[in-house]
Amino acid sequence: MDLDDIAPDVTIDAKGLTCPMPLLKAKQAMEKLASGQVLAVLGTDPGSQVDLPGWCKYAGHTFLGSREEAAGSYIYYLKKG
Repeated sequence: MDLDDIAPDVTIDAKGLTCPMPLLKAKQAMEKLASGQVLAVLGTDPGSQVDLPGWCKYAGHTFLGSREEAAGSYIYYLKKG
């Protein structure tokens, strides 16, 4: 899947937040989505590169991927299970 083709249903900005806040913000946003919808998380915390995929696996969601938008700034794509 090409990440450029993903059109997220909701985008949250977690830039400048450190663990565990990006994960908590993602969890709160996911609770409001319907199954199959996509959440994009903007973040700068390096820990999110491990935390978000791990949480998706644990919570039954799909981690679609991530990419670096700028130096130290990432976008993560999560699909609600």
